[in-house]
Amino acid sequence: MTAVLDALHQGRQAIMPAMRAALERLDPTSRSIAYYHLGWTDLDGKPTAGGGKAVRPALALLSAQAAGACPETGLPGAVAVELVHNFSLLHDDLMDGDTERRHRPTVWAVRGAASAILTGDAMLSLAQEVLLDGEGPGAVAAARLLAEATNELIRGQVLDVAFEQRNDVTLDECLDMAAGKTGALLSASTAIGAVLACAPQETVEALAGFGADLGLAFQLVDDVLGIWGEPEVTGKPVHSDLRARKKSLPVTYAVTHGGALGRELAEWLARPGTPGEDSVRRAAELVEGAGGRTWALDEAYRRMAAGQRKLEDAAIADRAREELLSLARFIVTREA
Repeated sequence: MTAVLDALHQGRQAIMPAMRAALERLDPTSRSIAYYHLGWTDLDGKPTAGGGKAVRPALALLSAQAAGACPETGLPGAVAVELVHNFSLLHDDLMDGDTERRHRPTVWAVRGAASAILTGDAMLSLAQEVLLDGEGPGAVAAARLLAEATNELIRGQVLDVAFEQRNDVTLDECLDMAAGKTGALLSASTAIGAVLACAPQETVEALAGFGADLGLAFQLVDDVLGIWGEPEVTGKPVHSDLRARKKSLPVTYAVTHGGALGRELAEWLARPGTPGEDSVRRAAELVEGAGGRTWALDEAYRRMAAGQRKLEDAAIADRAREELLSLARFIVTREA
C-alpha cells in the first residue's frame, strides 16, 4: 500500500504545474475559491499542504502508459478529470448539505451556495478547454469522452437526489445510479490517456470497462465508509450517510434482501424528521444485521475481479497493468 500511496503522491505532484496553469485562466475570485477547495490554501489564501488523493489523475497517466505512450501524453486528461471531479464535489457538498470535507469547512458553508455553484461550473468548463487545447484527433476524442462521462455523472446524481423522495428503490436502480455518479468518471479516467495516445479502440474499451468496474467498487467502499468510517480518517461524522437517510448501496441491499430487519430499516427510512443519535445507531445495526455491510464489501471485491479480467487479455503494457491493479486494490481496502 505504501508503494501505491507514493505513486498517488507522485502523480499529484506531476499534475500540479499543469493544474495551476489551467486555473490561472479563471477570474481571481473563482481561482482563489478553487485553490481553497483543492486544499492548496486556507481561507485567508495562505498556502497549505492539503489536497485529495488524486486517484483519477493517476489513472489517466497510467492509461497513457498502458497504451504504450509516455505519461505526459495523458497529462491534459489527468488535469481535465480532476477538474470535473472537483466540480462534482463542490456541487455535491451543497446538495448534500455537507459542511466539512477533508477536515475543513466546505466552500458553500464559508462562501455561500452561489460561490460553490459558480466555481464548480468554472472548473467544468475549464476541463474542456484544457483538452481542446491539444492537437490531433486524440484531443477532440478525449473531450467527447469526458463530455459523455460528465453527462452520465449528472444523470447518476439526478437519480441519487430523486431516490431521496422514494421508498421503493431497487438494488438494480441503486447500482445504475452508482455506475453513473461514480463509475462514469472513473471509466473515463482509465481510458482518457489511451484516447489521447490514439490507442486502438479495443484497448480503450478494455481500459474503460476496467474503470467502470473500479468505479462501482469505489462507490461500494465509499458507502460503507459513509456509515462506519472513522471520523478522524474520513473527515465526516460517523453514520453521516444514515443521518441523511441516504439510499446508499448497503442500505438498499439491506432493505431489499434483509427480511424482517430490512423491513424495520425501511420503516425507519420513511419516518419524517431528523433522527437522533440512538435512532441512527440502531439503523446502522439494522443495515449490518441485514447483511448490507458484508454484501457491499464482497461486491466491491467482485467488481474489482471483473475489472481485472478485462485487463488480462488487453494489449496493454504489463507494468501499467500491474500499477492499475495495485491502485484498484488500494481503492477497495482504503479507510477514507
